Amino acid sequence: MRNALTIDVEDYFQVSAFAHHIARSSWDGLPCRVERNIDQILALLDKNQIKATFFTLGWIAERYPTMVKRIVGNGHELASHGHAHHRVTELSREQFYEDITHSKGLLEDIAGQPVQGYRAPSFSINNNNLWALECLEQAGYQYSSSVYPIKHDHYGIPNAPRFAFKPDNTKNLLELPVTTVRLFGQNFPAGGGGYFRLWPYVVSRWFLQRVNKIDGQPAIFYFHPWEIDPDQPRQTGIGFKTRFRHYLNLDRMEKRLDSLTQHFKWGRMDQIFLQQQI
Repeated sequence: MRNALTIDVEDYFQVSAFAHHIARSSWDGLPCRVERNIDQILALLDKNQIKATFFTLGWIAERYPTMVKRIVGNGHELASHGHAHHRVTELSREQFYEDITHSKGLLEDIAGQPVQGYRAPSFSINNNNLWALECLEQAGYQYSSSVYPIKHDHYGIPNAPRFAFKPDNTKNLLELPVTTVRLFGQNFPAGGGGYFRLWPYVVSRWFLQRVNKIDGQPAIFYFHPWEIDPDQPRQTGIGFKTRFRHYLNLDRMEKRLDSLTQHFKWGRMDQIFLQQQI
């Protein structure tokens, strides 16, 4: 079974956990590392003959258009991560619509091909802003991967469907939740991010195997370019929890990803899900 491998293209200083410590107005003055990290990821995927989906910030695409073209030129899917990593919870309906249409148009102009998918920064579509899914459909997106069916202090809809579904307030939009595994009556995160760095690799592998074999469903896995970059500038003045979540096992991440790409079959979101509509 092919699973979907996805990359949220943002730099280390753009993560939501640093939002109160690093102002957006200062981003242009900080050393960017995203291009070198993306090239490293592209080399890894090429080595293992894998195509993936890159949810890319418009802010990044504006400054690194040739990088975006390399992503597309290597046969990967380009999708939107919004423009400047604003959580949906920070925006009005009008502001959100402007954000998703602007980023979609920008990416399409650079890549020369349609952008069909969107992922909300920090999975910030929740029960209080489901109107965002209507906006995505109105803006021409075919799918979203913005709902995480877990309980988390920053995001999540624990009672959301675990696998691909069409939201009640849309006609054709497909929501593709990041993968969870159901154990002891609750959902556990199994689709990457900080949890992939936290769990021992054998646990993550077992989770994904269980989803494929027991649930009979393709998994959706995600990570960020900064997660393979242990030499990124360290931030000061952040709390222990934030520091732990962001920097844990960065030096082990690339090796784990290499193992993951060899132990499972992977593909692009659009090719796995849009070609077999539910």
